[in-house]
Amino acid sequence: MGTLVGHIVPGFFFFALGLWHLFNHIKLFSLHPKSYISCVWFPLSKPRYLEPLLIIIASSLSISVELFLGQKNHQPFDPSDGTIPSNHLHNFEHSCISITFITYAAFAIIFDKTRPMAHRDLINLIAALAFAQQLFLFHFHSSDHTGVEGHYHLLLQLVVFVSLVTTLLGIALPSSFLVSFVRSLSISFQGIWLMSMACMLWTTSLVPKDCFLHIEEGKHTIRCSSVKTLHRALSLVNIQFSFFLVGVTIFAMWFYIFLQRIYGEKIEYSELRRKDSKDIEIMMTMVEVHDSESRNGVKSLA
Repeated sequence: MGTLVGHIVPGFFFFALGLWHLFNHIKLFSLHPKSYISCVWFPLSKPRYLEPLLIIIASSLSISVELFLGQKNHQPFDPSDGTIPSNHLHNFEHSCISITFITYAAFAIIFDKTRPMAHRDLINLIAALAFAQQLFLFHFHSSDHTGVEGHYHLLLQLVVFVSLVTTLLGIALPSSFLVSFVRSLSISFQGIWLMSMACMLWTTSLVPKDCFLHIEEGKHTIRCSSVKTLHRALSLVNIQFSFFLVGVTIFAMWFYIFLQRIYGEKIEYSELRRKDSKDIEIMMTMVEVHDSESRNGVKSLA
């Protein structure tokens, strides 16, 4: 992270993961509305562990880029004394977030194979820990996130906080579709906001009026010419966040309606078939009873 690509790639991953969860939760709830139980991750038929494996691979690549591939000497330590330079602290912070997500994904696979008691609650707890780690390190970031960039990160923390709270609520309310719905949406929103940050903070033509890209300690940051222009830039960020929030809400509602019609109709058709089968069985029973009574009546007349 800390670059355009460093925000676009993880942003797209969060967006896709949240959308995948949203799709599966709506599908699961539509097919089993009365017995719905929330899942933190969704296995496939083949390969079963694709989702957690992708999280492990993506997080491992992120650590490699942060600490080795993206460094001039391919290592993050000071060559003279082996300490961590100040300008590399944020690389270790981002790597800590990735390590926590690797831990979550690894235990998702382990718990699925061993099925210990309370495994569903425990994997929810580890997922919540990953979001808590993310929130903690974004809030106490070593980089001085001030001004426009700091405001983007502050709003990102609000979205991460929603992911954290809904994941914790999933432990106490495993049958709540709404909790799972909001959690999935917040994960996707994290990705959308990260990609938006990448475009707005590292594209010169999108920098707010009377503000400019400035290099400080080897990193690009946005500075404004006056307090008035800074307040205007922050207000534009708030408006952007509000538009995204409304847009994501509209999309989520239509997505729910669309999938509900597809999978809701399947369960209605199945129930209708069962009802028709029962009606036919009742009719056949009535016919058999009527025939039996008719035969008995003929015998008595004879």
